[in-house]
Order: sequence, then C-alpha cells, then structure tokens
Amino acid sequence: MRYLVAMACAIVVAALATIFVSPRLASLMVDQFTFTSPDEVGNLEDGVFMGANVIALLLGWWLGWMIGGRLTKPAETPS
Repeated sequence: MRYLVAMACAIVVAALATIFVSPRLASLMVDQFTFTSPDEVGNLEDGVFMGANVIALLLGWWLGWMIGGRLTKPAETPS
C-alpha cells in the first residue's frame, strides 16, 4: 500500500510541476543569461525543465512514502 501511495503522489506532484512550475522556472533561468546561439537557449531551457520535473517527482515520491507510512499498521511482534 505504501508503494502505491508513493507512486500516486509522485505522479500528481510531477504533473502539477510540469504544468505550473517547470515552464516558468525554465523561462526565468533562460532570461538570466545571454547566449550566442539558439541551441544554447534550448539546451538550458530543456535541462532546467527536466531537472525541475525530476526534483518534483522525487519530492512527490517522498511525500507519498511518508503519507503511506502513516496509513499502514505496524507489524505485530510475536510474544
């Protein structure tokens, strides 16, 4: 159950970051620098976009792992 919750949270957080956070962050990063070719702009924008999505995926997994841990009952120890 814990894995399922972690995967669901990871997907949701990554999707929200892909829609709302990553494009804005990539544009902000590209605006901070000057470039000599359009390829450099695309490479930086793509790298920041993908990096932000990976970080969001990991944060979502961690959040789901913590939530899933609260939902599972502890194993009973034999006495």
